[in-house]
Amino acid sequence: MSKVEHIKVSDEAKFFLASNHQLLIDGEWVPSTSGEKIPVFDPGTEEKIAEVDSGNEDDISSAVSAAREALTGEWSKIPSHDRAQLLNKLADDIDACMPLLAELEVLDNGMPLALAHYSIASHGTTLLRYYAGWATKILGDTVPVSPGGVANGESITYTRREPIGVVGAIIPWNSPFIFAILKLAPALAAGCTVVLKPAELTPMTALFLGELIQKSGIPKGVVNIVTGYGETAGTLSHITKILIRSHLPVQPKLAKK
Repeated sequence: MSKVEHIKVSDEAKFFLASNHQLLIDGEWVPSTSGEKIPVFDPGTEEKIAEVDSGNEDDISSAVSAAREALTGEWSKIPSHDRAQLLNKLADDIDACMPLLAELEVLDNGMPLALAHYSIASHGTTLLRYYAGWATKILGDTVPVSPGGVANGESITYTRREPIGVVGAIIPWNSPFIFAILKLAPALAAGCTVVLKPAELTPMTALFLGELIQKSGIPKGVVNIVTGYGETAGTLSHITKILIRSHLPVQPKLAKK
């Protein structure tokens, strides 16, 4: 069997991994209230490559408060076609960083480099642009009605679709970047705000995505990212809707929270 060679780590990846990885709350990178850190390992070498802040219930509460304020504030006033433009711009920014993102996915997750490139391009930016298109197509219905004494069609009833609220998104360790996009894109297209919790094993591409979101023009507080363990940072009882991708034993535990 031939020896599998590990990728050569670029200077850009080294710089990012060596950075101080905090929590993205209300548009700013802030330290966790616990002050604790989570080590991140390269599964290909079993070497420690980074440390990230370990968020807890207090940090989640702060993130939810920021998301709720953004939901009723600037984000709610942005027209749907502008939301679509922001999501498309984010997709363009991801494309521009594709080599670095793919490299971070390999170092963090262990997938082959070719698969990382393919998954981010085909399932990441493509899905982001797909859901950007939906931002202008989420419509209600207008229905002719005929209450007593009114001719059919002379009166109408209508429905409108509104954002459900703050969405909690918990993503797994396998293909972490794809699942981050799969959770973020439809929620943002619908006008919701998000608190995203990456898997503690593979948080790096989600944190890099947070940096891109900061620069994209998406208002502060719309996307919040809290790294941490499920027992502490996975407390999401005061969130309107939870999106999760996990194995079955985790789901009943979340339902109880």
